[in-house]
Amino acid sequence: MTTHADTHSLTWKVSPDMIGIVDQAGVFVETNPAWQKVLGWSKTEIKTMVFTDFLHPEDMERTQKLFISMKSGQSALHFENRYRCKDGSYRWLSWVAVPEGDIFVCSARDVTDDKARSLALKSSEDEAILREQFIAILGHDLRNPLAAIGSAVRIASRQPHDKEIAAMFAAIDDSADRMAKLIDTTMDFARARLGSGIPVDLAPITDINDRFEQVVDEIRLAHPERKIMTSFKFKGVLTCDAARLEQVLSNLVANAVTHGSRNKPILVDTDAHDNVFVMSVANSGKVIPEQTISRIFEPFKRSAQSDSLQGLGLGLYIAHEIVKAHSGKIDVISDANKTIFQLELPVDGKPDLFPSQ
Repeated sequence: MTTHADTHSLTWKVSPDMIGIVDQAGVFVETNPAWQKVLGWSKTEIKTMVFTDFLHPEDMERTQKLFISMKSGQSALHFENRYRCKDGSYRWLSWVAVPEGDIFVCSARDVTDDKARSLALKSSEDEAILREQFIAILGHDLRNPLAAIGSAVRIASRQPHDKEIAAMFAAIDDSADRMAKLIDTTMDFARARLGSGIPVDLAPITDINDRFEQVVDEIRLAHPERKIMTSFKFKGVLTCDAARLEQVLSNLVANAVTHGSRNKPILVDTDAHDNVFVMSVANSGKVIPEQTISRIFEPFKRSAQSDSLQGLGLGLYIAHEIVKAHSGKIDVISDANKTIFQLELPVDGKPDLFPSQ
């Protein structure tokens, strides 16, 4: 029959944690086999040293302060420091120590690998932030020279030229405009990823349907082969950032143009119910797989066959962040009949309608 004492003895021998007893002088008078496995020191060697002989110099002062407090009856819980191994390296240990009369019962867990993983994660996060800061700075600094190019091209194009030169100026102007849009998208992405979110300037808007119709007309002009139908039923005043919602609509319709069926119309609709503004963009085409839908608003998630102007895969991500900044929500439903992107916003701009967003 296994006794309570036998259980304690077995735990002492097989525990992966370092268990020991320290006297008032700071000597580990008893240690379990894990000490040799973790640090390499034998039980006999450990008894010839005090705990300060193991400490990393940077951990010396705070560990000595802890030992003084333990002598006055305080316990140590999850205290971390570095202990020197026999080969000269150091391991991070997390200690629990409890005073018991004139001795201290201690256990320590080797957390060196956890520390390394945590440091690697922090380094990775810092690098990501630095990259996004660089993107934001680069995008900001590119705007001025690009604006200068566009201005120079427009001025030069007003002079008399033959058709070939005029076509070249028009192509340059169109490229500069597309570059400006890419910079704006990149700047929005950087803002969102850096934690500040995409800024919105909310104001009462009475002509949101007219604004949306203009956005759709621009896309119709760029894609005359595609049929885009609108049904704007919303009536009233919407508290929003109109320019940002135009950006959302443009991204959603451009996405439908790229991925929807070329033989069937794209449907754009607005409506309202229960103080909620609803806008939807629907298209026929291939069903979006469920695993894709779950990540569709993440950045850089795009079809490999996509030749969209939003080729960076940021269009839906930016749309999601703009809706989020409006205290709204955006969802997608896809089946054999159609794919529908639908956003909902509080008409009065108040966030309490969608508290989870």
